[in-house]
Parts: sequence; C-alpha cells; structure tokens
Amino acid sequence: MNEQLSDQELDNLINDGDLQLDDEPVAASLSEASPRLPQQDLSFFGKIPVQVTLEVASVQLPLKDLMDVDASSVIALDKLAGEPLDVKVNGAQFAKAEVVVVNGSYGLRILELSGTGLKDLTA
Repeated sequence: MNEQLSDQELDNLINDGDLQLDDEPVAASLSEASPRLPQQDLSFFGKIPVQVTLEVASVQLPLKDLMDVDASSVIALDKLAGEPLDVKVNGAQFAKAEVVVVNGSYGLRILELSGTGLKDLTA
C-alpha cells in the first residue's frame, strides 16, 4: 500500500474522476444550491414596548459644583442651541431630531437615523 503515483497517473485520476481544482469557493456554490427560506412575519414584535428618550445635552462637573446648585442656578451644557438632539431607544442611539409642537404637546421630527435604524440597536 506504499505505492507512489506518477504525475501522469495522478492527472488521469483527477480527469477520470471528474474532479476540478477550481479557485471557486465552496461556500458560494453551496449557498446557490440551497433553497431560500420563506420570510417570516415579524409583525408580532411591533407590539413590544420600548422606551424612547430625548437627550438634550449633558455635562460632567465636579460634585462640589453640583452641591452649590440652587433654584436660580444655570448649568451650561455641551450642545449649542439649535443643534439636533439625540433620540435613544432603550438607551441606545437611534436618531437625531428636533423638538416640534403637535396639538399642544411636544413631538420629535426625525432629522437623521443613526446607522440603519433599529437594526443597530442590538448590542
């Protein structure tokens, strides 16, 4: 069983066995052959409640400065007036928005989505 094959015999085996030594990836050919699964109805998940938060701005300051705050104090924040505000869903960045008034209540006008929207919220 220690026989060695010559190059000619090896070529014959490859050609006779219809073996191909392509550079074509096996995974690509397997994915083309597999049937596509039907799209599942995900409307059920639309009923799950999420917490939407509007973050105006923030600031980091020493505890001593916070202890000196009283009813007339002003704390400067890290955003300029008129800049878009951060909209967060369950604590994760979702969009940039501006505040609007809708029938006497505050609302949000979405200016841009962060990433691809809800798909990026998985962390």
